[in-house]
Amino acid sequence: MIELAENRYGKSRVRLMKVTRHAHGNDLREWSVQVLLKGDFDSAHLEGDNSKILPTDTMKNTVYSIARSSSATTMEGYGRELVDFLLGRNPQVSSAAVTIESVLWKRLTVDGDPHPDTFMRGSSEVQTTRVERAQNGAFEIHSGLEHLVILKTAKSGFAGYIKDSLTTLKETNDRLFGTALRAEWRYNTQALDYDAVRCGIRETMLATFAEHDSKSVQQTLFAMAQAALEAVPQIDEIELTMPNKHCLLVDLSPFGQDNPNEIFVPTDEPHGTIEARVRRRPTA
Repeated sequence: MIELAENRYGKSRVRLMKVTRHAHGNDLREWSVQVLLKGDFDSAHLEGDNSKILPTDTMKNTVYSIARSSSATTMEGYGRELVDFLLGRNPQVSSAAVTIESVLWKRLTVDGDPHPDTFMRGSSEVQTTRVERAQNGAFEIHSGLEHLVILKTAKSGFAGYIKDSLTTLKETNDRLFGTALRAEWRYNTQALDYDAVRCGIRETMLATFAEHDSKSVQQTLFAMAQAALEAVPQIDEIELTMPNKHCLLVDLSPFGQDNPNEIFVPTDEPHGTIEARVRRRPTA
C-alpha cells in the first residue's frame, strides 16, 4: 500500500527591499524570504482537491503586506510576525516556517560623515534566520550567517598528520588560512535584542579567528565556537562550516627566485570542508 508520508509547500526567493524613512535619514534592508507550510494537504495530493491550499502567490503578497505594517527592525522579529499571521488565518496549517536571508548594505561615507540616504553593497556575507512555529506552539528560531570570507597571513600551520603512500602535502608552520565561514545558532530565549546578540557572536568569532594560533582548521573552528558560547548566554549550540580556501605557495625556483612565503595562487577547487556542531554540556 502506498501512502503520503509527509509534505510541505510554499514560496521561495521572495525579494523584499524595505526603506524606513526618518527625519534624520533612512534605513535600508534587503531580504530574500521563503515561506513553507505543513498541514492537512492530503486531499490536494491524493484527490486534486485544492480547497485547503493557500496559493503561493498569496504567500508572496503576504510577505509584502506584513512588511508594510511591521514595526520589526530585525529578521527574527519580522519572521515571527509573518508566521503568526499565516497560522492565524489558516487553521489547516499545522506549522509555518519562514527563512530569511539578508544582504549587507552599508551607509555611504561622504566627507567623513555617514550619508543619510545613500548606501553601497557590502561583502558577499549573507545573514540568515529561520523562524518556525506550530499551531499553539512556541517559536523555534535559528539564526546565522554565510559566505563570511576571512583570511589570516600568520599564526596558522598544519603538521603532524597521517602520511601514507598517497600523501604529497608538505608540513608547514607558516601558511595562509582562508575560509568562507558559515554559522548557525539556536536561541534559548526570545526576549532579546537579536541584532545585538548576532553582532556579539560575529565579533567574538572574528576576534578569535584573528588571534588564535591555529594548528588546524578544526582547532580554530572549535575555539571560535567555544568563544561564542562563552560570550553569549542566549545560545546553547552553534554549528560552523569552514571550507579551507587554499592559497598555494608558488615555486619560483625555475626563475632563479626564492619565495619566502610571499607569492601564492588562491584556489578554492577542490577545497577541504570542516564542520562541527558545538554545544553546552548538559548539566546532570
